[in-house]
Amino acid sequence: MPKSLSMNEIRTRAAQFIRDWQGEPGDERQQAQSFVRDLLGVYGITQTRAAFYERRVKRSSTGSRGYIDALIPGLVLIEMKSAGKDLIAAEQQALDYIDDLPDPEVPRWVLTSDFHRFRLLDLRADTSSPPVEFTLAQLRDAADKLAFLAGYGERIFGSKAQEAASIKAAKLMASLYEALEGSGYDDHEASVFLVRTLFALYADDAGVWDRDLFLEFLETRTAQDGSDLGPQLSLLYQVMGREPGRRQSNLDELISRFPYVNGGVFEEPLSIPSFDTAMRNRLVEAAMFNWSAISPAIFGSLFQAVKDKVARRELGEHYTTETNIMKVIGPMFLDELRQRFADGFHDTRALKKLRTDMSDMRFLDPACGCGNFLVVGYRQMRALDLEVLLRIQELTGETSRTMFFTEEHLAVRLTSFHGIELEEWPAQIAATALHLVEHQANQAMELALGAAPDPLPLDKIRSIQVGNALRMDWADVVEPSEHLYIMGNPPFLGHATRSLEQAQELRDVWRRKDIGRLDYVTGWYAKSLELFSRPQYAGEFAFVSTNSIAQGEPVPALFGPVFAAGWRVKFAHRTFAWTSEAPGAAAVHCSVIGFDRAQKKRARLFDYSGNVKGEPVELPVIGQLNGYLVDGPNALVEQRRSPLAPQLPPMVFGNMARDDGNLLIEAEDYDDVAADPVAAKYIRPFVGARQLIHNEPRWCLWLVDLDPSDIARSPVLRRRLDAVRQFRAASTAESTRAC
Repeated sequence: MPKSLSMNEIRTRAAQFIRDWQGEPGDERQQAQSFVRDLLGVYGITQTRAAFYERRVKRSSTGSRGYIDALIPGLVLIEMKSAGKDLIAAEQQALDYIDDLPDPEVPRWVLTSDFHRFRLLDLRADTSSPPVEFTLAQLRDAADKLAFLAGYGERIFGSKAQEAASIKAAKLMASLYEALEGSGYDDHEASVFLVRTLFALYADDAGVWDRDLFLEFLETRTAQDGSDLGPQLSLLYQVMGREPGRRQSNLDELISRFPYVNGGVFEEPLSIPSFDTAMRNRLVEAAMFNWSAISPAIFGSLFQAVKDKVARRELGEHYTTETNIMKVIGPMFLDELRQRFADGFHDTRALKKLRTDMSDMRFLDPACGCGNFLVVGYRQMRALDLEVLLRIQELTGETSRTMFFTEEHLAVRLTSFHGIELEEWPAQIAATALHLVEHQANQAMELALGAAPDPLPLDKIRSIQVGNALRMDWADVVEPSEHLYIMGNPPFLGHATRSLEQAQELRDVWRRKDIGRLDYVTGWYAKSLELFSRPQYAGEFAFVSTNSIAQGEPVPALFGPVFAAGWRVKFAHRTFAWTSEAPGAAAVHCSVIGFDRAQKKRARLFDYSGNVKGEPVELPVIGQLNGYLVDGPNALVEQRRSPLAPQLPPMVFGNMARDDGNLLIEAEDYDDVAADPVAAKYIRPFVGARQLIHNEPRWCLWLVDLDPSDIARSPVLRRRLDAVRQFRAASTAESTRAC
């Protein structure tokens, strides 16, 4: 079955290409066409959407029209010139042509050649980065420079270009979902169908199979009106879910070229969707996009939102940045692993021990959503493993042929990464994103070492479990391990916003009736403590949490049990702004807290110096970090209702308005309320902590001695009291409804 070429195969083909084109080819178009076709063939592109001498476009600088020599939309534009011609001028001509291309066809790369020299321009690179130049004779050694043609490519994760590509990809998927939703297709089946289509679109550009095989299928095997697109796709997806030996012998030749995928992606039988012309056009447009440029982590967050109408309108506005994810996994395990790599840089034995220890590590995100933490963690671990392998190769002289390669030889495997997610849709995205990032990691290994595990068939990801993490036994999700890292970003729900069911879940996991002001996220702390209380489990845990858990009343309720169980704060990020993955959600002030039992290691503390949206500064920690994220003793300030000095009066709770702000009068509203002579009688100054500290004015409607007849005579009182009544009636708190 077809698959992407290895770099060794590409170099062998490049050597043959050099031999075939050593003669003077002249400047005829037919010879230039053959040159480009043979060059693309080096990288396995035999049937592509490249158009030779067929795309007539307008030059933006002159307004005249010309022909693009070759174009693979979304990837590369090739401009050929006669021997000895100026390649910089040819490059400018190509850039002129790009201005006349529709957005999905705009390439990332511009390649110019005069049959003897090559010049490659990366349109997403920094403007200070010069184009790459090499000769035909150097093509074999420089084959990796054009490896993107075979689906390989250097990816700068978290870059603006990759973010933009991921947002564009998510919008394309959102348009497909809208079309399916509008046709009345079952929501669950639409979800599965979209995941399969996503894999096919990505595989088309990333070297999983022959480039543009899926696009060729869409263009040549389906009618333009979309009438047969559903049945044809259903057949194709069915074929990709079957081993070659179980397929029908009389399949269409093109369909039979698709490899066996497995991995559960094409396992579930689906009903056949119905398409029309517009829906087919959207799918073809999506296939023209270069999907190999996306970040599975960023795209996963966006893809999760395509089913929500409001979220679709705001795609790209909110997603978890990889920078924020690194605030957890960096100090938790990655920084230490990289330090070990640096310390053992000249010691082969130490490097091999590092790989062995990495293979023993297990990871669990018990609130994984679309898998961002797992995806970034896996990718970072694979990248480090590759660096270690390259260094071992340098020290020992071993080649990739003598080192391995099958999946069993990898130090970092997908089977080490586990997740729990409440809903099926994001869980499917998480599994798919892990498949995509695994392929990217294998490509990077192939590019660097010349060999890597085969991309297909996929192993079914069984480590993402759908269920309520606070009701599940985590031991059923992740196998016993002495090197388990539990991490993630559980739901941001304070004590005032959690539901009655969620409050009960907290009581159950903490095994106590009074949970006070504990936030919902602390349930994941309790479950971590429970799992690590079992002798067959050891490791660390760290969560992104609302910053209130390290302030005031919740501190002793949370950190008391944690410290009592022998844990200490290994690292912490003090308050910073974390933007939720959910489009439309406000930024939350949160913290990151990680725990381990290595009491002798120095803790790490990151502070934001008053700028919660800025970059953290690491502060020195002399002693230990306590529950208030302060370098100091583990003092826990318990709440008390009686004063320390017996001669002082006891503190009382006082009054809580429970008015949704309708009895408060801010400065901007004062004149309107005071203009009502009846309401004005009840205005009193109302000073809270903020007003006292900042000398800000505020008032309230003090209705202790309210004359009921005044309500009828005052529009202001009627309106505000009616709003209070509606708010209290709708409250989930029985005490509020009884007010």
